[in-house]
Amino acid sequence: MNPDRRLIYGAAFAIMGLSNAVIPILPELVSQDYSASGKFAPSLLFSAYFFGALVTMLPFGILADRFGNLRFIGFSIILTAISGLTILLSENLWILLISRFIEGSACGAFFPAAFATLSRSKDPVRYIGEFTFLFNAGLAAGVLFSGLLADTYLKGAVLVFTVITFPLILCLFPRHRELIHPQNTEKSGSLPHPPGRLFRDLYNVIIKLLSGSNSRIWLSSFLLNGTIGVLIAYYPDYSLGTMTKTQLGSSIASLYACAMITSLLIGRVRIKEKNIIRIGLTFSALGAILVIKYPFLGFSSLGGGSGIALVGFALAVARMNSNRGLVMGLFNTTIYAGLSFAPIIAGLFTGFFSFEKIFIANGCILAATLIL
Repeated sequence: MNPDRRLIYGAAFAIMGLSNAVIPILPELVSQDYSASGKFAPSLLFSAYFFGALVTMLPFGILADRFGNLRFIGFSIILTAISGLTILLSENLWILLISRFIEGSACGAFFPAAFATLSRSKDPVRYIGEFTFLFNAGLAAGVLFSGLLADTYLKGAVLVFTVITFPLILCLFPRHRELIHPQNTEKSGSLPHPPGRLFRDLYNVIIKLLSGSNSRIWLSSFLLNGTIGVLIAYYPDYSLGTMTKTQLGSSIASLYACAMITSLLIGRVRIKEKNIIRIGLTFSALGAILVIKYPFLGFSSLGGGSGIALVGFALAVARMNSNRGLVMGLFNTTIYAGLSFAPIIAGLFTGFFSFEKIFIANGCILAATLIL
């Protein structure tokens, strides 16, 4: 296997596993800091990660075009290790929030560079499918291990995935020359170098990418991931007292397990991107409603649909005529904008509506994307 792909695949599993290792234990992490109170605190801890990814995804994507994808993949692995160690050693809510933000920034450095590298390969459909499979495997393992280990050691899953990052860091040392002097940077269509024109031309490129038919891709991606974010952020509180941590972890893990399977399968089927996206959104919308009464079935349908849709979105974005780092940065920005902002917006309504009503509205909004 190509060494870049091997590093990307390993990093995807570790980074995503650590990001989800805190999900089933959000209420307990917040309760460790006696100064923290209220239903909003777990949502903040959940969203800090996605906000970190959101604000760094586009800048890091642009910089990856300039300075090389491998540098940003290595940088993301190091940031992940730092954030994992900090979460392990601290119980202070503010430090945990900062650590989650740093962890999200690692994701912001990783995804545009990883997607850009794979989209330039000889078989991008297959490799993006495999990549999607592995980062969903990490997400599933993170939430599952967290639920299983919580009774033994609350941060057990955080420890596991922090340890996994260290062999990846060791893999960077033999490639230090490539990190210092990148061999392959994307020259075609690169952004202009004169500082006076850089921001103006960059603004024009982004506006062009966001307009027209492209806007439907960005909006659909935002709403799909927003739906997932709301359910993952609030389901631990919604199910409190009715599900064990193991049941909760297993249900949420089914989302990622099904996304793994469908993303791998869809990567081997020749279907137009638009049809892939429509199929994925249909299953996702159905799952968002089912999850209210049937958590395992609902999360499975939501995950299976999102795995299909993500591959479709990535392929559609990769074919846009612009810098790969830039468009992949924009694409991942829509993902993390949904995951970060939607739970916060939903949190504003928790004092007025029940979780069940919020989840129903969430599913209906996602279903509306099918008309886009």
